[in-house]
Amino acid sequence: MTAAQPASDVFGRLESEVRSYCRGWPAVFDRANGSRLYDENDRPYLDFFSGAGALNYGHNNPVLKRALLDYIERDGVTHALDMSTAAKRTFLVTFQDAVLAPRELPYKVMFPGPAGTNAVEAALKLARKVKGREAVIFFTNAFHGMSLGSLAVTGNAFKRAGAGVPLVHAVPMPYDERPDGREPDFLWFDRLLAGEGSGLDTPAAVIVETVQGEGGINVARAEWLRRLAELCRRRDMLLIVDDIQMGCGRTGAFFSFEESGITPDIVTLSKSVSGYGLPMALTLFRPELDIWQPGEHNGTFRGFNPAFVTATAALEEYWRDGRLEKQTLARAAQLEQALRTVAADGPAPAPDVRGRGLAWGMEFADPSRATAVCARAFELGLLLETSGPEDEVVKLFPPLTISDEELEEGLALFARAVRETERPPGPSGR
Repeated sequence: MTAAQPASDVFGRLESEVRSYCRGWPAVFDRANGSRLYDENDRPYLDFFSGAGALNYGHNNPVLKRALLDYIERDGVTHALDMSTAAKRTFLVTFQDAVLAPRELPYKVMFPGPAGTNAVEAALKLARKVKGREAVIFFTNAFHGMSLGSLAVTGNAFKRAGAGVPLVHAVPMPYDERPDGREPDFLWFDRLLAGEGSGLDTPAAVIVETVQGEGGINVARAEWLRRLAELCRRRDMLLIVDDIQMGCGRTGAFFSFEESGITPDIVTLSKSVSGYGLPMALTLFRPELDIWQPGEHNGTFRGFNPAFVTATAALEEYWRDGRLEKQTLARAAQLEQALRTVAADGPAPAPDVRGRGLAWGMEFADPSRATAVCARAFELGLLLETSGPEDEVVKLFPPLTISDEELEEGLALFARAVRETERPPGPSGR
């Protein structure tokens, strides 16, 4: 490596063109703590990205880090496939006591692999196996993962095109929208299921996100979710809730579907379930659905024990009482008010603001404006990403553990980025 060829060039020379986040954030990050990352020059960046939802408790959370270091220092098992280990047992007991039992959720726990898409693949396979049917219903603008089964139930045309093969056995339906405001929810869907000539094979399942993160922070109404659950029961379809990005407290409660009062048949979790950014995923399902044969679904890294350790520490620290949920909802109100003020202060048309908990988005009529806001925010020391089918939404995802002062700082930087990307008035003054 020559003096004229800095170390950062290695990414462009050796890494695939598929990389994306680094293009919007042209820095080499070196360390992170709490709500901030630091580059090689020790410049801080306030993180309103949170690892796409994998870092709900911030970077290098001290409680989780201490548990992890203690486990490694005593030579705790790291890799164990699906063997029984002390770390897995402790996690399962804690998950049952702190999460499932207080919510009267009857689920069995499956470790399908290290990533969210593994959890979705397992959910789809199990639903088809249980019902003996192939079709799965998904919703417009959904995102469920990048492996072929998960991609088949994902709405984004750009990501679907990357598959290189037809994506089959999945049927899209509109996500919580009533064009005239009067037509009952799911009327068309119900008619398709009932009609002998509709051409729709009876589906095995419906998969849904209560809040579509990658799809543009689209929030389903609680009553819409309840009607969907009722339709699934009436038409003998399993209801799968993908809580990979919105679970683990992102919307306030541990599961994002709790507000609606529904109990899905299958739930997928990943991202912040380990609490520390370590790879871990869960597929949860009703006990009567557990018809797997031993080894029928497996994976080399479905038993990553350091993730069990940090997951247990996170549950003990944040989910034995309701403090984190109350704090998240309070900061959600603070964040929403700030975003609505920013939207109202700008030129017409005002951007649309929507979200739940600490998952919020601001949609701009001109998609390039959202990209410009994120670029300016990076220059100011704030990490934000875009979402939505045209990257038209700026997505705000601060850690749940962010302080009031850090939240105010980040919102002030965001407001400045929005102001400084407003287009100047034309010659007519408009």
